[in-house]
Amino acid sequence: MVPYSHPCICTLNQVKWYSANVQKEGQGSQTVRVEKVPSFDETAENIGAELKAPLIKQEPLQVRVKAVLKKREYGPKYTQNNFITGVRAINEFCLKSSDLEQLRKIRRRSPHEDTESFTVYLRSDVEAKSLEVWGSPEALAREKKLRKEAELEYRERLFRNQKILREYRDFLGNTKPRSRTTSVFFKGPGKVVMVAICINGLNCFFKFLAWIYTGSASMFSEAIHSLSDTCNQGLLALGISKSVQTPDPTHPYGFSNMRYIVSLISGVGIFMMGAGLSWYHGIMGLLNPQPMESLLWAYCILAGSLVSEGATLLVAVNELRRSARAKGMSFYKYVMESRDPSTNVILLEDTAAVLGVTIAATCMGLTSITGNPLYDSLGSLGVGTLLGVVSAFLIYTNTEALLGRSIQPEQVQRLTELLENDPSVRAIHDVKATDLGLGKVRFKAEVDFDGRVVTRSYLEKQDFDQMLQEIQQVKTPEELETFMLKHGENIIDTLGAEVDRLEKELKKRNPEVRHVDLEIL
Repeated sequence: MVPYSHPCICTLNQVKWYSANVQKEGQGSQTVRVEKVPSFDETAENIGAELKAPLIKQEPLQVRVKAVLKKREYGPKYTQNNFITGVRAINEFCLKSSDLEQLRKIRRRSPHEDTESFTVYLRSDVEAKSLEVWGSPEALAREKKLRKEAELEYRERLFRNQKILREYRDFLGNTKPRSRTTSVFFKGPGKVVMVAICINGLNCFFKFLAWIYTGSASMFSEAIHSLSDTCNQGLLALGISKSVQTPDPTHPYGFSNMRYIVSLISGVGIFMMGAGLSWYHGIMGLLNPQPMESLLWAYCILAGSLVSEGATLLVAVNELRRSARAKGMSFYKYVMESRDPSTNVILLEDTAAVLGVTIAATCMGLTSITGNPLYDSLGSLGVGTLLGVVSAFLIYTNTEALLGRSIQPEQVQRLTELLENDPSVRAIHDVKATDLGLGKVRFKAEVDFDGRVVTRSYLEKQDFDQMLQEIQQVKTPEELETFMLKHGENIIDTLGAEVDRLEKELKKRNPEVRHVDLEIL
């Protein structure tokens, strides 16, 4: 036996290897380990025993082959078959619509929903036509340069004209009709906000008159409370008018979050203007108590304010109940999750106003009975604390909404089941459903499609006899590649059509879903 040699003896059903290994120990020494090799007689006996033994069914040998894809260089042979739309052909190659009429036309499936198939052209045909029209690549490049300069000049003129138009509107006023915006304030949250602005404005005016007449700290807090409510509700009206604007390229998902933004600003305004001034006036009253005049007029104004604020509160409660019933939610849950931020602000402000009037009237009554003005200052501190609690709640709920809040788990489950029950879907992953405000939902999911079902749906629309003839005509690798590319591209188009079908089905069964993003795994 020679070290590192591998003699072997083959039997009927196995291969036995016998080897001698050399192991190095240290730097200069070697240890040789020789394995025993059976003699010829022993080998013959083993072979005879195996021949006499019953044949045992051998398990099939499974071999895994790792496919190594060769990187393909995509040269002119492949790029000349690329498609190009008519608009790109006209813009990039300086052609006219009449030039494209003579080229080969191919109908392709549109990637956009609710859009019919459109016509595309082979890029190689378009390039050849552009050279035919312009004569040379240099002439085409010069024409592109001239058109680019003309486009830049057009944009500069457009910018100057838009600037002049803005200055004209600022000087003479914008006379463009805004029927859509004004109609918002005659129903729903807009109506509630407008009623609250009118009532709180009148309450603010009369409360300031009562404070000037009596000098009551509690009455001053109530006047500041009504003033802050009026200003905040003006912000809500601005947010409502902005939220119904049509989406534009800069804001593709619309302006519905403006209601949450102005509600957040409203909460901050209540805290700084209402709570801050009420605490300040109450503390100053405790440090420097002043005697008060007759509180009869103050009681009358507080009674009128209680009635008017209660009426506004009733309007807000009815609107929220109607909206909660339409969403299939309880009134408490609808308010806590701030699903309708504008009406929610009105509800909380009017609730605080009713409680504030009660606190102010109680403290002013104690001051009238005891003659101690400290009770009136404590009433101012109580109203300020109430406003601080309301503002903290508004800031928290609207911040949660702006961060991107998920919809109800039941709604997510309903949307998910609709996809999972479709035969072409194998599994769904990474489901996200976000509330965009104003009852709009954005749904996103990663979908694992069943390739067999998608392929069958494509084959059901094909003529098998014609396809069989195409297969029989395939004789060369180039013809096989052409056949596979043709049907492979059609199968991909079928997969895109399946995605469009699922998106339409989701929007049809769930009208609140406005944006659907299905990613193919």
